[in-house]
Amino acid sequence: MRITTKGQVTIPQDVRDFAGFQPGTEVEFLIGDDGVVRVVAAGGGVAERDQRLGAAIAGLRGSADTGLSTDEIMALTRE
Repeated sequence: MRITTKGQVTIPQDVRDFAGFQPGTEVEFLIGDDGVVRVVAAGGGVAERDQRLGAAIAGLRGSADTGLSTDEIMALTRE
């Protein structure tokens, strides 16, 4: 991998997937006491995203009340 004259580098897809980086993800560069440079998602990264997703799902739970029983819904899906 090379850094361009503009200081840009392409993060490999497998690394982006592992880190949870999506287009538009804000990142920070951290320099550890050990001299290692780390790239992390600003604001917590994957753990924070998972926490927000869990909260969103919990907020939606029970919001699709159709007035039908589970058996009635299952019957509709089998038709």
